[in-house]
Amino acid sequence: MTATATERTGARTDEAATVIADARERIDALDDRIIGLIQERMAVSTVIQEARIASGGRRVNLAREMEILNRYREALGKPGTTLAMTLLELCRGRI
Repeated sequence: MTATATERTGARTDEAATVIADARERIDALDDRIIGLIQERMAVSTVIQEARIASGGRRVNLAREMEILNRYREALGKPGTTLAMTLLELCRGRI
């Protein structure tokens, strides 16, 4: 086992270090996809907000936000609510 592998992964064997390094690469790729999807969600949300405001409505639809919060909570538990709140804040800004 190399010292570098241990330092980077916390593993105690080369085999474990390889598994961890490979899994981290996959996580990094997933994170890149998630970030891209969030950016896409933000753009779509902007379109919705602009259409709502142009029609004389409010920027935020609280009933819809509650639907989103419930959906994330049901799928991911209590931390899902926190994640949904963060997404909503990113997509609409603070109200």
